[in-house]
Amino acid sequence: MDAPEQLNQTVLPQTVVATLTRAAIFLVVCIRQDSEAYARLRSFSSGLSGLVRAVEFRDIEAGLTCIVGFGSDAWDKLFVSPRPAELHPFREIRSGGRHAVSTPGDILFHIRAKRMDLCFELATQVMDSIGDAASIADEVHGFRYFDDRDVIGFVDGTENPRGEAARDAVVIGDEDPAFAGGSYVIVQKYLHNMKAWNLLSIEEQERIIGRRKLSDIELSDAEKPASAHNALTVIEENGKEVKILRDNMPFGRPGHGEFGTYFIGYSRSPRITEKMLQNMFVGRPPGNYDRLLDFSTAVTGSLFFVPSATFLDNISGEAPDPARTAASQTTALPSATPADDGSLKIGSLKGE
Repeated sequence: MDAPEQLNQTVLPQTVVATLTRAAIFLVVCIRQDSEAYARLRSFSSGLSGLVRAVEFRDIEAGLTCIVGFGSDAWDKLFVSPRPAELHPFREIRSGGRHAVSTPGDILFHIRAKRMDLCFELATQVMDSIGDAASIADEVHGFRYFDDRDVIGFVDGTENPRGEAARDAVVIGDEDPAFAGGSYVIVQKYLHNMKAWNLLSIEEQERIIGRRKLSDIELSDAEKPASAHNALTVIEENGKEVKILRDNMPFGRPGHGEFGTYFIGYSRSPRITEKMLQNMFVGRPPGNYDRLLDFSTAVTGSLFFVPSATFLDNISGEAPDPARTAASQTTALPSATPADDGSLKIGSLKGE
């Protein structure tokens, strides 16, 4: 596809900013490494909006949507257009016994609706259409738990921006004009040690999260530790708080002792979410880490670029030049440099 500024049409974002739904399916796939598979995925991606409309029409009121994002390596092999300015592989973080892993993933499908059966049908159609051109790296079926709570019992997503503030937080503008209307998204699958968590008193849990468990009211500054989850995930730039848009979902298999949270955070720059993760896993200052990680383990981690809906609808069948692809991959990961100025200029994050 040509860069969006070359198109004589309005650039429309994908449905990143939307009402939270009761059900979701998250599919992360890895593309088979040959030209035929990439050609098939290019063709599929350009027709995805039609597939969504066909399933959505069965119940317009159910709010079925599908957001698709592409990983760093896949982007260079799929598209002729240049690389989005901040697209890179997910950067793992190691600190003490805490580890934010980086796991494989070429394409993310975030399917959501008020009804799980519609999510299931669309996921089935997506995988049938892709066929053997890609294989599943991870699949999670999420559900909304009571009054928007996580399986650990706390309300999740209270501080999400709304309305115009949400669009401003997640939709790229003039900072990368060739990809205006796009977003970045980071996903992680966390597994919780519920037996250990439930041994804590309610008061201990509240100090870890930074909110009252029943009322969802934020603890006062006098009550809240500096290591509270909601303290470490506040990011400020130039004296102003910058936010991401979360659509986390609980998931689990009680018969297997599996209880988890699928974290999904959209933003107009991945550095915001990366800074949050640095604070959680390394600490702010280092060592003052998020105590929730004593009970929760990240088992996946990937970063994707979500192009505009306009970009998707105009994908051509043209394959990228192999020489350009090789050159892009050599510059995808910047070398580690200090981040004393508050920006996240780092490769793998390590601390004690």
